[in-house]
Amino acid sequence: MNQPAFPAPRLLDRLLSVIEQEIVPLTHEGVKKGNKVFGAAILRKSDLSTVIAATNNETANPLWHGEMHAIKLLYELPESDRPNPADCIFLATHEPCTLCLSAITWGGYDNFYYLFSHEDSRDAFQIGHDLKILKQLFKLGPGEYARENEYWKSVSIRNMIDDCEASSRDGFWQRIEGLRQRYAELSDIYQQNKGNRNIIFP
Repeated sequence: MNQPAFPAPRLLDRLLSVIEQEIVPLTHEGVKKGNKVFGAAILRKSDLSTVIAATNNETANPLWHGEMHAIKLLYELPESDRPNPADCIFLATHEPCTLCLSAITWGGYDNFYYLFSHEDSRDAFQIGHDLKILKQLFKLGPGEYARENEYWKSVSIRNMIDDCEASSRDGFWQRIEGLRQRYAELSDIYQQNKGNRNIIFP
C-alpha cells in the first residue's frame, strides 16, 4: 500500500486542521438540519491538499453518511479534477460503519484515518445503531473488523499521537480535547434537531 510520505507530526497537523477548519463548519450547518455529526474528507497523498470535505447529509438520502457523501461529491467533480483513489488519503471524523467501510473498499482507497472510535459514537454521541448493525449482520463488536487487510489499512489518529515524540504530543492532545468539546456541542445540536429527519434509524 502506498502510504503518505510525510513525517507523522506533519500528517497529524494536516488531518486535524482539515477536521477543525473544513469539516466542522460543514457539520455545524448539517446538524441544524437534523443530520448526524459524522464527516469525512479526501486528501491528496502527494501534498495533503483537500479534494473534497463533506458531512452527513442523510436528511436528503439515508445513504449519505459522511464518508458516502464525500465519495458522492467527489464523483460530481469533473473527471480531470478527480485523483486516483490510490493516490488519496481518506479521512473520517468517526470510525466508519459497515456501510462506509464497504464504500471505502469499493471506492479503491487503500487507507482511512479516523478520530473518534466506534465506542465514542455509541457512548459520547449516543449513536449506537451502527454497532448494532455490525453485531447483527457480521457478529462483530466495536472495532473488531480487520483493521489491516488486502484492501486497506485503518489508522487511529489518537494512536498516531501516542506514537509521536513527547515534545509534540501535548499540543496534539490539546487540539483533540478542543475537537472533543466542539463535537459534544454539535452532538447536542443534533439531538435537539433530529426530529427534522426522515430516516429509518433514530
